[in-house]
Amino acid sequence: MFLHPGGFGSAVWDEQMARFGAHHRVVRYDARGHGDSPGPAPGFSHHGDLRRLLDALGIERAVLVGSSLGSRTAADFALRHPDRVDGLVLASPGLSGMVERDPFTLARRRQTAEAIAAGDHARAFECVLRMLVDGPHRTPEQVDPAVRAFFGRLLADNARKGHGGFPLGAELHAVTRVPEIRARTLVVTGALDTTDVHEIADLIAREAPHARQVVIEGAGHQVAVEQPARFDELLDEFLG
Repeated sequence: MFLHPGGFGSAVWDEQMARFGAHHRVVRYDARGHGDSPGPAPGFSHHGDLRRLLDALGIERAVLVGSSLGSRTAADFALRHPDRVDGLVLASPGLSGMVERDPFTLARRRQTAEAIAAGDHARAFECVLRMLVDGPHRTPEQVDPAVRAFFGRLLADNARKGHGGFPLGAELHAVTRVPEIRARTLVVTGALDTTDVHEIADLIAREAPHARQVVIEGAGHQVAVEQPARFDELLDEFLG
């Protein structure tokens, strides 16, 4: 089950769906507030939506592969329904209850809000790309133009469908419950990501009893799209 990062949509997993669909049952979906799914409803939770989807598809257990917001959802689900998780692959992970402190991220969020308030959607999109694609260690010119264009299209598609922001819903404060994550876990980060992401990844690798961590050089937050061959190799090994 592939869980996409916030602000984009399930198309992030195009390459992995094509590769792993040949030998595994693979599922992806647009989380609430993204793509073709409806917007947030009062009291919703991403982990609750995931449970209902698995139930509807008749899937009792799954390996959850999440990126960013998707990792956050996967960790919450593993805490709430440990008997339904065969494994976790957490790419560029966040955890519910985490507090962002990286100055780069905080500045980009502030700039994005200012651009939206001014009605400058092009500038808002660029701020999001700087925050969630380029990261703190690269200029836009140092990122593969095709990668930037791909995520730019996903942002624009979300906006056309009336979505905005990163709806988190009700969460479980997983950041204080990492030792309870009992599933076999692979944590994957890009070396060029923010300090917040690296600190969460280190926390999971240190405190989750069956976790290991891999850092991919030359990649930022969108590690599965920037370095698909290496990411797929790691996922293939994890699936055994």
